[in-house]
Parts: sequence; C-alpha cells; structure tokens
Amino acid sequence: MSAPDVVYSMLSVLFVAAAVHALTQALRRNEPDWRGRVGHLLHAAMALAMAAMPWSWGRALPVVPQTVFFAGAALWFCSAALHGHASSWTAAARSLPAAAGMTAMAWMTHSMADSAHGGDTPGHHAGHLGSPTGGPETADMITAVLALYLLICSLWSLTRCMPTLGKAPDTAGRPVAARVYGHFWDGSMAMGTAVMLLMPH
Repeated sequence: MSAPDVVYSMLSVLFVAAAVHALTQALRRNEPDWRGRVGHLLHAAMALAMAAMPWSWGRALPVVPQTVFFAGAALWFCSAALHGHASSWTAAARSLPAAAGMTAMAWMTHSMADSAHGGDTPGHHAGHLGSPTGGPETADMITAVLALYLLICSLWSLTRCMPTLGKAPDTAGRPVAARVYGHFWDGSMAMGTAVMLLMPH
C-alpha cells in the first residue's frame, strides 16, 4: 500500500466516524431546530462522499450532481444563518466554516469532473485536476485559500474550549464536555477536508 493510500485510509475512517456522529446528532430527539437537523444531515452526506472520493469506486460516482449538491449546501448554510435567531453577523460567522467545507467539496468534485473531460493526469492536486476558472495558477490559488481557511477553522475548533474544560455547564445547559465533543468533530472535519484538498487524486 502506497503512502497516499495509507493517508486516504485514515481519512476514510475519520469521515465515516464523522458521518455517524452527524447522523446521530440529526436523529436525536432533543434537537429542536429543523435547520440544525438539516445541517447535520448535510455534514453526514459530505463526510460519506469524502470517505468514498479517494477510491476507484468512489470516483465512479457521478461528479456533476455532487458538485451541484454541495454548492447548494454551501449556499444553504449561508442563507440559513441569516434567518437564524442569533445576531445575523454572529450566525453568519458561525456558518462560514460549514459553508467553506461544502464549497471545498464542490470545488473538488467540480475539478474531478473537469479532469474527466479534459484528460488531466490523476496525480495532480485537486486544484490541478482541471482549469475551470482560468488556468492552473488560479486553480492552485483557490485550493490554497480554501485549505488555509479550513486549517485555521480546524485549529480554532480543536483548541477553543481548552481553557474551560473543568468549568460548569454553559448558559444553554450543555456540559462543557458536550461542547468540546462537538468542536472536536467540527475541527476534525475541517482538518480532513483541508488535507483532502491538498492530496493527489
């Protein structure tokens, strides 16, 4: 097994676990907000798609419908945030990591579709798989910006609760451990997506 295959195997395990977590969150009875349920279901779909993406059977899946689906999901996260109960600026800021993840997924699947029609070699990065926006340099820039932003989001999610691990439940009544658990999965998904963007496909 090659080194990329080892990394892909680890990522696939991570994404399958993240999909199970998202489905569990979507189906739990104490989730009062239907937008939250939809968000969890979209994250589960994204995680399953990314778990399959590196493998030959995953690349055989139709990529154009996936591109449309995840582009729509990115727009949904942005629009849902603007109609939430919190401050629109706060809600929009909270939606950006999810929207960026869906955008990255749409970008990867779009690049794969462009590659399938353009005949690029499979060893290129996601940004190299095609030239849908004007050339390899532009594609590289989009890939790098998405990967950097997701990496920042990942580090922020994985470290934001560290100073409060031993404190009492928050004002919403959730134990701190539950919040840390949620941040862990958010950060892990962002990290895995950033790695997927930079890996050869």
